This record gives sequence, C-alpha cells and structure tokens, in this order.
Amino acid sequence: MDKSITIRNFTLNFGPQHPAAHGVLRLITEMNGEIIERVDPHIGLLHRGTEKLVESRTFLQILPYFDRLDYVSTISQEHCYVLALEKLLKVKVPLRASYIRVIFLELTRILNHIMAVTTHAIDVGALTPFLWLFEEREHIMEFYERVSGARLHASYIRPGGVSQDLPLNLLNDIAVFCDSFLARLADMDELLTNNRIWRSRLTNIGILTEANALNYGFSGVMLRASGIVWDLRKAQPYEIYGNCNFSIPISAAGDCYARYIVRMEEMRQSIQIIKQCLNQIPKGAIKLDDKKITPPSRALLKHEMESIIMHFKLFTEGFSVDKGETYTVVEAPKGEFGTFVEANGTNRPSRLRIRAPGFFNLQALNHLVKDQYLADLVAIIGTLDIVFGEVDR
Repeated sequence: MDKSITIRNFTLNFGPQHPAAHGVLRLITEMNGEIIERVDPHIGLLHRGTEKLVESRTFLQILPYFDRLDYVSTISQEHCYVLALEKLLKVKVPLRASYIRVIFLELTRILNHIMAVTTHAIDVGALTPFLWLFEEREHIMEFYERVSGARLHASYIRPGGVSQDLPLNLLNDIAVFCDSFLARLADMDELLTNNRIWRSRLTNIGILTEANALNYGFSGVMLRASGIVWDLRKAQPYEIYGNCNFSIPISAAGDCYARYIVRMEEMRQSIQIIKQCLNQIPKGAIKLDDKKITPPSRALLKHEMESIIMHFKLFTEGFSVDKGETYTVVEAPKGEFGTFVEANGTNRPSRLRIRAPGFFNLQALNHLVKDQYLADLVAIIGTLDIVFGEVDR
C-alpha cells in the first residue's frame, strides 16, 4: 500500500426523504468507512410554528392543534393541554370522565407502542410484526371513531370532561380487545424477543447509561430502559392513576433491545390498567355542569333559548381564564410531555410553550451512534420513537 495515500472521512446525507428517518429528519453523517464518526441532526423541515399560531386562537380552538403534534398518540397530547386549562380554571372533572380518560390514554399508549415497535422491526428487517399488530391497531382506531367520530384527530378530551359518553357495548368490545391483544403480544414475543437475529442487531447497540440519560433530559421509555424508575403516573398521579395497580417496567442494559423490552411490557401494563378501569368505572356525568366551560346537551338545545345562546358564545368567543400561569406534565407514550400556559384574563393565552419528549430524545443521537455502523443508526433511530409533529412544532 502506498503510504502517501491518506484516508479521509466522507459525509453522507441521510434523509429527510427516507422511511427510516421516521419523519422529515435530515442527518449529516460523517463516516469512516461504515463506522459513524459524527452525526448532526437537522430539523426545521416540517416547522409549523404551532406555539405562535395558538396565541391568536381561543382556548377551545387551540385543542385540535395538540392532536396534530404527536399524531401517533393524539389523545395523550390533548389531555395534557386540557389538564393545564382545568388547573387554571380550578375545576375538577366528574369521576366517570376520569375513568374514560384513563381508558383512552392507555389505549393511546398501546397505539403508540405498536407503531414504535413494528416500524422499528421494519427498520431492522422484520415485516411480519407490522402486519400482525396493525390489525390490532385498527381496533383502537375504531374505538376512537366510536367515541369521537374521528379515527385520528379525536379532540375527545375537553375542558371539564369528555365530549360525549361512551356508546353502547363499547366497554365490552374493549374488554374483548384486551384479551385478544395479549394473545397477539405473545405471538410477537415468540417471533422477536428471543430471535437471535433480532437480539444480535439490538443488544449492546446505542447504549445509554443512567447518568447520560439524566444529563440529556430523557424521560419515558428512554429513561426506564436505562434503569431509572420514573413514571409520572406513579410519581405525580393524575386522573385516577393513584387508584390503579400497575408496575413500571425497567431494564438496566440501556441498549436498543432494552428499549424494545420495556415497550412490550408497558403494553401489557396498559392492558392491566384498562381492565381495572372497565371493572370500576362508575355511572354519572361525563362533563361539568357549567355552561361557561362545557356546551349544553343536544336535548337542551332543542328546548331552551338560553342553551342555544350559551352554545353559540362558547364556540365563537370561548371562555375567559383568570390571569395566571401553569406548567402541566403527563406521562405520554414517548415520555414527559409538558404544556406551559400563561393566561392574561382573556379568552386567549398570552403564551403557550410545549415540552416535547421527542425533541430531547433526538438531541442525544450523536452520543448514541458514535462508533456504530450505519445499519445501527437505523436501529437506534427506531428506538428513539420520534414523531416530527412534536419535534418540529
């Protein structure tokens, strides 16, 4: 070999038009052969300016914007915003509404993790899990449609409760789904969990230590897969989570395989929470009886002029919120999702800020992929579970 020849790293452009980028993510990768020396994530290709747009909308008109952040787990996003509003309004929702919320929050967690695990499997080279679990995902989309009329952007959770009560036989159908879904997860276990190809592609890849997980501001699965027991549903219970019996899945390995295992177990725990709610859900009101916050029923609209007036004012002018500010967080499927709302006494916020877990997950990508193969980059991105609606808000 001629000693005068020098080998230099070369730059590879990965994405944004790439299915393994999980959205419009552009990565500038510096390669030494097949080994990654450095990766620079570029975002902004989807940027919609949501936080600025909502400043010109009423509090009620803002709700659909949250559905369009993480469009894989819509109800959990709108739930966080509604909790923030209820904190500012100093209202407490009826117990039945809280149970309904938790049922759909956990269905949403399953909805999200199905997408995360199966698309990750496609990235690594396994197509069958996607075909199996998307059939189950379709059932959850049908539950969305039956309560809200929409398959994706539900706008179901509203200030003061939920938009409408559960239709006939829905709880029975959800109970049937819980049993069939556990059987499908068992099939997934058999296909992937101990598959030597799957394990060799994920074990010791993208290792995140406990210290680094904290330093990078990780939350959710990324944190728990590095051995840190932290779940807002347990640490700071909201809704009726304090009455639910469930475990927090963790793993100390901190690699891609650990994150897969934690998501699989979280889906089982979500089923356990849903079953408890199905057994305990009480009868009663599903929203506050306060016409300034919640719209009157259709029955009243047909008989009372006052109800028609209140309905019109609510959906045109909205409601005013006393001056104040709050930062509210929930344990969304991707991690800690937070909403800061500053009210100034009018029907619009003076400031709204969103803390998206996907943004924090993405910032550690260079640390996770350094000295890994290019093929491992794809596997690592899959375990980050990023959706660019919330990253590029």
